[in-house]
Parts: sequence; structure tokens; C-alpha cells
Amino acid sequence: MQDFAALLDRLILTPSRNAKLRLMAEYFRVTPDPDRGWALAALTGGLDVPSVKPAMLRALVAERIDEVLFAYSYDYVGDLAETIALVWDERGGPTMPASPAAQTGSNIPSLSAIVETLLASSRADGPKRVAAFLDALDSDGRWALLKLVTGGLRIGVSARLAKQALADFGAEKVEGLQVNEIEELWHGLKPPYLALFAWLEGREEKPISSARGPFRPVMLAQPLEENDLPRIVPEVYAAEWKWDGIRVQAVSDAGVRRLYTRTGEDIGDTFPDMLDALDFDGAIDGELLVGRRAGEAIEPGSFSELQQRLNRKTVSGKLIASHPAFIRAYDCLVDGTEDVRTLPFRERRTRLESLVAGSLAGRIDLSPLVAFDTADDLMAKRSLPPVPIIEGLMLKRWDSVYEPGRPKGPWFKWKRDPYTVDAVLMYAQRGHGKRSSFYSDYTFGVWKGGEGGDELVPVGKAYFGFTDEELVEIDRFVRRNTLNRFGPVREVTHNADVGLVLEVAFEGLNRSARHKSGVAMRFPRVSRLRWDKPPREADRIETLEALLEPEAG
Repeated sequence: MQDFAALLDRLILTPSRNAKLRLMAEYFRVTPDPDRGWALAALTGGLDVPSVKPAMLRALVAERIDEVLFAYSYDYVGDLAETIALVWDERGGPTMPASPAAQTGSNIPSLSAIVETLLASSRADGPKRVAAFLDALDSDGRWALLKLVTGGLRIGVSARLAKQALADFGAEKVEGLQVNEIEELWHGLKPPYLALFAWLEGREEKPISSARGPFRPVMLAQPLEENDLPRIVPEVYAAEWKWDGIRVQAVSDAGVRRLYTRTGEDIGDTFPDMLDALDFDGAIDGELLVGRRAGEAIEPGSFSELQQRLNRKTVSGKLIASHPAFIRAYDCLVDGTEDVRTLPFRERRTRLESLVAGSLAGRIDLSPLVAFDTADDLMAKRSLPPVPIIEGLMLKRWDSVYEPGRPKGPWFKWKRDPYTVDAVLMYAQRGHGKRSSFYSDYTFGVWKGGEGGDELVPVGKAYFGFTDEELVEIDRFVRRNTLNRFGPVREVTHNADVGLVLEVAFEGLNRSARHKSGVAMRFPRVSRLRWDKPPREADRIETLEALLEPEAG
């Protein structure tokens, strides 16, 4: 457990991607089974400990420390796991033994012993086991344990990056190993991945995934640069709209149906209606949207409508009926049992058209191609798309194969220029991980007329877009201009004369009944600090309302 805690600590303090890869590869190299397999599961988000939840941890710490003192400590630290790790009083009294599985050669339990014990624990016993482990660990080990059981590592490592580190480690023994080879095996493997590590170390043959409906790594596009424009001619590139939903891969394989996100997360349980509609054999790449059939076509709804369906463990029949999902198909990866990713896009498009035409469920349609003669034609269409849910264009070479990753040249994305608005900082909240000592999550507002005159109403929240130097400046402003405190949140001075104006960039705007302003931004980020601008000159709500699509009917 100490080695895993040290790995997390170094990863969170290491900004360099390559340095993170080296740290993880070395950990996999020197750590024995099954510890490294459980660590890999945690790093890739594949470890779920149902016997322990964050609310249970709060109740647990309340038995060891005064609640008011803990609240002050949490407010100062800003991270639940770190706060508990620092203030935990291991002298707080007897707890349930960690269990025989946790006994190792030393008094410090191993990572595998902890995980296997907690996975075997009931919800009644889970918190008691955690308390026993917390008593046996130092503050670093406690922090790692709590991050592990809550699933919120927040160390700047994605599942893809962890798998890349695994590929780097395995390349020493497996010639030509690429991360995509691991990705295609992944959904047929289970932690602690003993067979996978045996292959990567050259001790056994490559595991054979018997899983039906596997995920295949997606192909991504490069942003179009100005010097790329002369290359975009209709003889070489196809153009299609870039829809504002979520990228998915839909697979139907011998009766097994799966719906994956672009990162390989299975979201089929959230969209059972979409699984029922996969009445084809093969795998397609497309955009998941919500919409309604209008004659022979499907009219897509807004992204805010799609959000009503996202991140739900269960979905009601009423919600399925009011927000039906469908897929706007981009590409064909598998046609029947034939892997067609090595065929040129022109031929894959023909296969896709045939596959979609054979679907009778009415939940899959084609993303239409956009005809053009010159790059100027495309520029005009990009600026004035036919529906607001289009966020730009996709440009694909007719002869391109479906190559996982983000190769330069075959595919480009040409998004519309972002909108910008000048807004006033209203509230700030402490960040997480390496930002836990800074106020880095910002709620901002614009002016709106009210009965008592103009007032600021929140229109969004942003937590990126600024540099480390700007973060320090904003944090200083927050601390010097705090009006009220609400737990980890501070209200800052925001009136017509005193306040901080932020230039906020965003991709789109939706109506929202949940917000006082009536609007919600898509992908807001801080693009500039306007120290030069007084708050009274910030934008008004009317500026944003003018960007909204007129309501139907």
C-alpha cells in the first residue's frame, strides 16, 4: 500500500505526460501481482468498492473527531480524502479487525489485501474495515486508501494514459506492442489482470478475449489550421456536419449489444432503448443524440435535452418516452463479421449506408455529407449551419483508413468560433488534487434588470482556461474580497464598481429552468482576465438570450 500511495503522490505532483508514463511503467515493472493489477484497475476507473461510499466516510470520521473541527479542517484543505487522512485519530478506540486476508509480513496491509477484503465486505462491515485499515496506515497511506475506495483519484491520469503506460512497460517483451492492442483486449479482462501481465512480461501467450461486442479504439480528428485549408478540395475530402451530442460506438455481435463512449465506457444501461434498436450485425461509429421522428427524418434535440439522459444508473420509461435517443451514424467499423477499418472511407461509407438502410428500428440515421466546391463554400456553411446543434464540420479524406488515435491529415474538425461574454466573478470554490489549496472553480454572472434595479445572475461555472500564474492572481483576489463563506465556497465582492470581470468563452447556449438566469452554457472556460474593465461594463442577459434558438411552437 505504501508503494501505491507513493505512486499517487508523485503522479499528482508531476505535470509532464511523459514523466507520468515513466512513473506508472516503472511501478508496473517492480510491483508484484496482484498489487499492480488492482492499482491498474484503480487508475483506469475499473475498481468499484460497493461496501464503502463517501457518506459512510463522513459518518466514520464523526466518531473520531469533533464535527465542527472537521468542518473547519475540510474548509481549509478542500479535499475530503486528504482531510480525513490528516485528522484521523487512530487512538479513537477498538475497531473490527482488518480480517485475516489483510495480514501480511508486516503490520502494514498490502494493496491487494485491502481491496480483496473490502470487496468481500458487506455495507455494514465495510466502514469498520476501512477504520481498521486507517488505523494501520500513515497519513499518505490513509489518503491513498480513501482515494481508492471513493473512486475519485484526481491525479491527472486518464484510463487511456494508464493503458499507454502499460503498453510502454510491455513493449520491452512484446515486440511492436501498441496501446490499441491492449484497448481491444480490455473488455474481455478482469482485475487483477494476471494473464495480461503474464503476456506483457513474456511469460505466457497473448490473452484471447472471448468477450462479445468488444470496444474498438476510436479515430479522432485534428483541429483544422489555416495552412490546411488549401488541401480541402472535394476530390480529396468529404465533409459532414459535426453534431453536438456524445461520440459513441454501437456494437451488435451475435446477439450481444453494447453502447460505448469514445473512451470505452459501456453506457448501455443508461440507454436501454438504444440497445433495443441495434438491429444489425456489426459496429458503427456515430453521435448519440435525443430527438423525434419527423416523417422520414429524425429531428435532433439540444444537448441540454441529451443531458437529461446522461449519467443515470437507471432510467424511467417516462424519460425514455420524453427524451428518446438515436444515433447519427458517421462510420462503419465492422460489417457483419468483417472488420472493415482498413478499407478507405469511401467504401466504409457505402457499407454504412447499406447497414443503416437495413435497420428497421428507426433509431439510426446517417450523418449527411455536405456538398462543396471550395474551402470558401465550407467556411460559409460552417458559419451558418442549418440547425443550432451543429458545432462545426468534419473533413475526412476519401482514402483514409480507420486508424485509432489522432493521426495528422486524414481527418480534421473545423468547429465554429466560440462565443465570448464578459461576466463578473460571484463565487469561488476550492479545487481538488493539486489545486486543493486554491480557489479554482468559479461561478460568474451577467447583469439582469430586476425590481430593485440591475442585479447579477449566475450563468455558468468554469474551472479551466487560465494559466497557473493567473490562478494565483484570482486566488489572491478571492481571499482579499470575500463577503461570505458557505463551507468550501466563498462569495466575493461583485457590484457595479468592485469585482473581477472574466472573459468567458463557450460553445453554445441552452435554455435552463434550473438557473435563475434561464440559460446554461456549454463548455465555458476562462479565456481572459479583464482587470481593466469595471463590473458595470460586463455583458447583460439580453446578450445571451439573443443567442438562444427560438422555442418551438
